[in-house]
Parts: sequence; C-alpha cells; structure tokens
Amino acid sequence: MLKQHLQQKLLQKLSPQQIQFIKLLQVPTVALDTRIKEELEENPALEDPSLMIAEEPKGEYDDLNDTPEDYDAGSKEESSDEFNVDDYLQDDSVNDYSTSYNNSDDDEEKKETPIAIESTFFESLQEQLDLVPLSDQDFIIGKQIIGSLDDDGYLRRPITSMIDDLAFSQNVIVEEEDVLEMLKVIQGFDPPGIAARDLQECLTLQLRRKDPANPIIQKAIAIVEHYLDEFTRKHYDKLEKSLGLNSEDLKEIIAEILRLNPKPGDSNQVTTKQLQVIPDFHVSNNDGTLILTLNSKNAPELRVSRSYIDMFDHYDKAAQKDKKLKEAVQFVKQKLDSAKWFIDAIKQRQQTLLKTMNAIMQYQYEYLLTGDERKMRPMILKDIADKIDMDISTVSRVANSKYVQTEFGTFLLKSFFSEAIQTESGEEVSNKEVKKILEDCIGNEDKRKPLADEKLTDILKERGYNIARRTVAKYREQMNIPVARLRKEL
Repeated sequence: MLKQHLQQKLLQKLSPQQIQFIKLLQVPTVALDTRIKEELEENPALEDPSLMIAEEPKGEYDDLNDTPEDYDAGSKEESSDEFNVDDYLQDDSVNDYSTSYNNSDDDEEKKETPIAIESTFFESLQEQLDLVPLSDQDFIIGKQIIGSLDDDGYLRRPITSMIDDLAFSQNVIVEEEDVLEMLKVIQGFDPPGIAARDLQECLTLQLRRKDPANPIIQKAIAIVEHYLDEFTRKHYDKLEKSLGLNSEDLKEIIAEILRLNPKPGDSNQVTTKQLQVIPDFHVSNNDGTLILTLNSKNAPELRVSRSYIDMFDHYDKAAQKDKKLKEAVQFVKQKLDSAKWFIDAIKQRQQTLLKTMNAIMQYQYEYLLTGDERKMRPMILKDIADKIDMDISTVSRVANSKYVQTEFGTFLLKSFFSEAIQTESGEEVSNKEVKKILEDCIGNEDKRKPLADEKLTDILKERGYNIARRTVAKYREQMNIPVARLRKEL
C-alpha cells in the first residue's frame, strides 16, 4: 500500500568557495606554500608577483586594443595566428607564468648542495660480516640473520622460519645449531646488544662486553638475568634482600644498567626529519602591551593575470563567435573565476586567523604577558566563537592546526583552551593551573618517598582545590608522569 507523506527538511549546502576556504583554513603554515604553488601550477590565470623575474613581454597581445569590427575583418588565418584556441583547451599548464618560473634559474649560478654519505645500520653490520673469515654457508646464514633484524636491532623472527627461508630462497639446508652459532658471531658486532631476541638478552650482551671482574658488573648481570621484572617495577627492597646489597651498592648497579641502550639498532639509524613547526602568529611584549602579528607566509601577494583579463575582455566582445571561440571564452572565464576565488579564500583565511588569535590573546592577556600557567583563564571554544561571532567548528580548525610564537615558547593554540575548576572560594580557575601545581609538587618531592595520588589530592585540597583522586591521576597521566612507585629513586 502506497502512502504519501509531506516532510520538511532543512539542508545546508556549502558553495565551492566555502569548501575551498574551509580547506585552506585548516592548512598549517608549513603546508600553505606548497598548496599555493599547486594552485599556481594548475591555474595560469593566477600569479605570484614575487616569483615573476621579468615584465610580461610586450606585443604578445598587440591586437588587444583593436575593435571587434577589426577582428571580424581579419582573415581566419590571421585570427588563428593571433589566438590558437587549442593551446588553451588542451594544455592549460603552458603559459607565460609557468615558462618564466621554470626558466628563472637559467642565468643564476647553480649551486650543488653537499650530501652527507652515511652507512645505514644494515650496511654497517654487513661490512663487519665481510671482515670475518667464514665458509660460504656461514656467510649466507649471517646475511640472512642481518636481513631479518628489525630497525631497533632485535631479531624477532624465529630460528625455524629463517631455516625455511634459507632452504626455499637460497637452496641452503642448515640445522638450528648452525644458525645459533652464526647468531653468536653477529651478537659480537657493534653496536653492543645487536641481534638480541628480547630486552633481557640485549642488556646482558652489553654488560658482558664490560669488565667481567668488576663486582658492580657481576651484580648488574645477575639482576638482568634473574630479577629484571623486579628491577623494572622498582622493587628495590626485594633486590637488596635477594642479592644482599646495601642502598649505595644498588644505586651504582642501577646507574650501570640505566646507561645501557635498550634499542641498539637506533644508534646508527639516520634520524628521520620531523615536520618543522612554523608559527602562524607572533606575540611580542612591548612595555606591557601585547603586539600581535601574522606570519608573512600566511599573506602571500597573489594577483589575477592581467593578460588573462585582457584576453577575456577582447574575445568576449567579438561580434562573431564560433564554437571554438565560445569554448575559449568559457575556459578563460573559468580560470579567472577560480583565481579570484582562491585569492578571496586566502584573504578570508588571513582575516579569520587574525580575528581568532586576537580574541584568544585578549582572553589570555595576563598569561601571554607573563608565561605563568597559573594565570591562564579557563577557556573553551564557545567562548572565542561567541566573541568573534563565528561557528565553533571554525575556531576549532584554527586552534587545532595553528601555532603562536611568544617570548617564552611556541605553542599550539589548542593548548590555551582548558576546562574550568571551581575553588572553595567559588572562583573558577583553569585546570592548567592545577596541573602546574601538581608538576611543582612532584618536581620537589623526596624521590626516595614519592607522593602518591592520595597525598597529592590532600595537598590540592589544602590549597583550596577540591578535586577527586581519579582526577589527579588523570591529570598526572596527561602530563606523562608515572605513578609514585615508578618515580622512586635510591
């Protein structure tokens, strides 16, 4: 049975320009330059004057001052010479801008950047293997073991699996004893602890490279081999009782173990490049007055190509338009509109960034003047959204991806937002203030008797912060501070 229903829906659709603005807004400064270069390459109607090395050649569009009648009077051959539609319809990447940009370095001295040549972790092990006198079979086994190591230097692949690999890929039949014998050889390579199958073996291999006659080393080996679990849990009383040690001796032994490298493979690894943080804003203190500036990288000087504007005006006024000319006019108009939208989106991005950061700066004025977290006011996204009359999602996009450089560090805007906590006097303070007090208390505690979460809760209550113990534990974990037992030192 069919039924008819009358239903009313409220839909919100974003225009292409709004979508482009939203995408640009959440792009961090370090990636904005790349995004602009992509747009410049895709749209020949968009130009960056700072990249233009010379004025546009005159005479390329000499007929731009002609009247439409003059254009109509010209022959078809002449018109095709003046403007070839196919050049624009088929490949819009060929344009005056891209040509001048790509050739901008022709007259400049080309400088070669020196490249540092470093041996990788696996190459270093292979070089050491080449120096050991081995039979062909042992050499193949050694290569198989090195190739089976993880980046941190551990051998986590089972011996039986490596035997199968050698049989199927190398056609070499070996026994488990053969592989274990070669494993001992490779475990003697540098860095110490390499090719261990677990942490315990890794630490033991490193300790056995040290002076075996040293009683501290002997006790350290005993702890790693038989009491590693108690050591990691910091059950020092059990270690002293089991090994007959006093506190001073145990302190030396623990210091010796802590000097070992739990990930020997990382020591020779080429460090991975981390994404560079480029601040979007700079806040400076000028005799007690905060000055906010926007990073110049967020304000590129873009413009619409004059050549494209003139080209569109000229051919749009032509009295007669064949199919190709109409397509050309439509193509040029599309590129011009796209360039204008992109420039407007960049400007809107700049205005939104400044408006949002200025509101945050005014809200957290005392904190940004002093850098004292205890002066940070509780602030949520809605507070700033209401202040600048924008949507919460817009403020969130700015706060989650933008950085500000102050006189006491560079911070993600998100770090300025915090929940409110009410004191006994009824005053609302930021949870950042509570975290700072917790950090100070833990930093000044007696490490032989670190403060438990219950004791920290009592200290906060004495200072007027009525907070539950589970909240204290949550804040401690957010600050990556371990529990009291793991903070204990001798």
